[in-house]
Amino acid sequence: MFGEASVNFYYTIMSIYGWILWARKDGQHRHIVTISYSDNRWLTYQLSFFGAFYVVLYALLSYLKKDFAPGAIPWADAFASATAFTGMWLMAKKKVASWYWWIATNIASIPLYFIKGYVFTSVYYFILLILAFSGLAEWKRKAKEKAMAIL
Repeated sequence: MFGEASVNFYYTIMSIYGWILWARKDGQHRHIVTISYSDNRWLTYQLSFFGAFYVVLYALLSYLKKDFAPGAIPWADAFASATAFTGMWLMAKKKVASWYWWIATNIASIPLYFIKGYVFTSVYYFILLILAFSGLAEWKRKAKEKAMAIL
């Protein structure tokens, strides 16, 4: 219960942050944040962001498993959550890589929730997986159009 609430709190904060970023415009009324690919620097940020969240979540879930989260599978729950947190952060920044993180989240969540007995949640993540592939294709197309317009 607390875990789900904290995830939704994070999503809410990141959604507001992303909304603010996506709405910002420069002096010529062009959006400041546009769909783009990650360079090596951003790849390092992503992996560091994911790694930090994974370690913290794994440690917390391992510690809390006995008394507060008996159904937790620390390594799997931490992976699914850390990939989702990373995906949400990158989505706020309009990075194409956000979709790869969402795909990883969904692939991890399908069996995770099935094993926990949440079959409908598992199906929900399967639907989200299909949507993530669609989102990835669309953002790649838009990033390519933007690159072609610059040339």
